[in-house]
Amino acid sequence: MTARGRVLAITGTSTDVGKTVATAALAAAARAGAPTTVAVCKPVQTGVAPGEPGDLAEVARLAGPVTTVECYRYPEPLAPDTAARRAGLPFADPAVVAGKIDRLASTFELTLVEGAGGVMVRLGETATLLDVAGPVLAPETADGVLVVVNPGLGALNHAELTVDAIRARGLRPAGLVIGWWPEEPDLAMRCNRDDLPRVTGVPVVGVLPAGAGELDPAGFGRLAPTWFDPEWVDGLRPVAVRPEPAAPADLPEQLIRT
Repeated sequence: MTARGRVLAITGTSTDVGKTVATAALAAAARAGAPTTVAVCKPVQTGVAPGEPGDLAEVARLAGPVTTVECYRYPEPLAPDTAARRAGLPFADPAVVAGKIDRLASTFELTLVEGAGGVMVRLGETATLLDVAGPVLAPETADGVLVVVNPGLGALNHAELTVDAIRARGLRPAGLVIGWWPEEPDLAMRCNRDDLPRVTGVPVVGVLPAGAGELDPAGFGRLAPTWFDPEWVDGLRPVAVRPEPAAPADLPEQLIRT
């Protein structure tokens, strides 16, 4: 009997902080070294028409062969609840999303769940990423919520508010990732890199260089492990190791991309 895989929800302190590239980088880092089977779930995708490539296509392009599952999609680039309402489409059901994540976790060694925008953005009519992740994050394990942050002014306040919201729901902040780090960081950025752990009580476990998402997939996959704390990544690996499995058969075929 193999152990249930780990689940990591990935949120940001706001939009455009680099969640998708950070998700791809973590997937690539987990697959390097002692290979880990990885699935990536996007509960809600907005701003993309049916049949067009979304965030998961970018994750797969950069990270390589990972199984991806998108649960709901709305065409306008808005908060998911607003996009659903304007499109006349059903709101995302957190129980449905949680069920799909749970099935992935029973099959894959690491399941990454990329949210939309910040942690309090409504994915459904009232549900946030915390409502979706809460039922599937196993307590007293490496499961938790990873927070992607900007390096510049405002980062401390946004990071602390996000971490406080996660803790208020009884969930574990798994770490902070700086979504982009320039070649010549300014004074605020250099101070923030030191101060983020102090004000949040959460370690910085990854720092992605600016422009990481523009690398070719081979270069991205080669460098991604160097952007994360290797001991932290190793802590995400379950004791049991198994070969790459097929996606669960009960997930809609059109939502599965390998």
